[in-house]
Amino acid sequence: MLKSMIGTETMVVSPHALASAAGAATLQRGGNAFDAAVAVSACLAVVYPHMTGLGGDSFWLSYTPSEGKVRAYNGSGRSGRNATRAAFEGETAIPARGPRSVVTVPGTVDAWAAMLDRYGRLSFGEVLEPAIRYATGGFPLSGDQYENTAARFDLLSVSPVTNAIYAPGGRVPPKGSRFVQRALGDSLREIAQRGREAFYEGSIAQEIVAYLQRNGGLLTLDDFADHRGDWAEPLSGTYRGYDVYQAPPNSQGFTGIMTLNLLERFDLAGAVEEGSFEYYHLLVEALKLSFRDRDAYLTDPAFARIPLDRLLSKTYAAELAAEIRMDLAREANAEPIGNDTAYAAVVDREGNAVSFIQSLYFEFGSAVTAGSTGILLQNRGSYFSLDPNHVNTLEPRKRTFHTLMPAMVCKDGKPHVLYGTQGGEGQPQTQTALLTRMLDYGFDPQSAVSAPRFVWGRTWGEATQELKTERRIDEAVREALARAGHRVVELPAFDGKVGHAHAILIDDEGFRRGGTDPRADGAAIGW
Repeated sequence: MLKSMIGTETMVVSPHALASAAGAATLQRGGNAFDAAVAVSACLAVVYPHMTGLGGDSFWLSYTPSEGKVRAYNGSGRSGRNATRAAFEGETAIPARGPRSVVTVPGTVDAWAAMLDRYGRLSFGEVLEPAIRYATGGFPLSGDQYENTAARFDLLSVSPVTNAIYAPGGRVPPKGSRFVQRALGDSLREIAQRGREAFYEGSIAQEIVAYLQRNGGLLTLDDFADHRGDWAEPLSGTYRGYDVYQAPPNSQGFTGIMTLNLLERFDLAGAVEEGSFEYYHLLVEALKLSFRDRDAYLTDPAFARIPLDRLLSKTYAAELAAEIRMDLAREANAEPIGNDTAYAAVVDREGNAVSFIQSLYFEFGSAVTAGSTGILLQNRGSYFSLDPNHVNTLEPRKRTFHTLMPAMVCKDGKPHVLYGTQGGEGQPQTQTALLTRMLDYGFDPQSAVSAPRFVWGRTWGEATQELKTERRIDEAVREALARAGHRVVELPAFDGKVGHAHAILIDDEGFRRGGTDPRADGAAIGW
């Protein structure tokens, strides 16, 4: 089994080795964790384009020793002024792909600017230079991109522009072949020179909007010009004496804290063996209860009240924990949620820490590349409901229920664990497995990330709620789960369906220990 990478001063983890290397190089040239995080984020937009990009959203948690506190940045976009339920009259749902699935403004470029403006040392041009180089000069196509392109080859024909970039010559590019995105490189260069305004008010915004409007899209130039992300207080809770931080709604982050509150009612380390039937059953049942409240309440808090004081209280956790039966799986329902995302984290020598996650929602997002920009647009807004009585119903200028949830744990007021994962429904599930393994059972980050995992729920096209378990989970444990009523489905030994997770742990000596997922193409790079 791989061991955690150790750095005495810095650590970068991400799902692609080139992005991690760009972050490490940014730190070496004098940048801090925020400069490096933006460099990683921009590189992921190039080298993991099926998962994330300039046309998507992001959420960020940050810590600086000078402030001595964790902050959150909501880099998700709002729906456009014309994004009304009436615009989809006669349809039962917003289309999952195509121009009409693009109903929210992308928020990631704004988030880059917010990080650099508030905390960065380097210029936009310096930070974006590695991403520009990879876009214009190319990089070896990753195994994950190859597999997703092959699986979604027919989808890419939704847009001729998308097809020409991601399936050049009408075929799946070979794994390891040089993949070039010159138009995307030109857009990154424009942002490097002109800043966020190029994306939200300048030539890039104009090209995106013109393309969408020619093809039936709803967004306008005013929608782009009006976009601003938000600095916010993170949600916080405690677990076994540690302080746990998550992004606030419209992020589903509160489910991570809720689940830990439930599990704190049980003596995991003393009475439950890691990897046993009791371990997996308990985690899944606690998560189901958290999802029940998430699905009832989560949306843009500017449009509906979310009772977080109650949901995050220890008293409520005790009530929920009493509902768990250790011999029987609860019947529960969850809507299928897109799961293609990229999580990364950076810690520098000064103790600055950034935990962030970004996404196009589904693999290849809307499958729409906007004109000559090379930018693949997200379909995040397709998760809005067209039911006027649904808490997440579509309304203009609204943020949708969002799966993205970067996490951070502090010990004695300082960052101790930065962690997160790809996967929609799977994010709270994998986060819970990672953190219990590190805090309850003493796993190092790499061991926690590499250990067998599960994901409960329903993905698109599936009729039942399944508990997907990697083959490395003991067969007797899987049989016991099935006897308890879980619909157990076996996955290969290391399967991307359980997410691409990464973590950094800062130990009592101040060493930075990094773990990156063997299910992805990433790297942990310490110095």
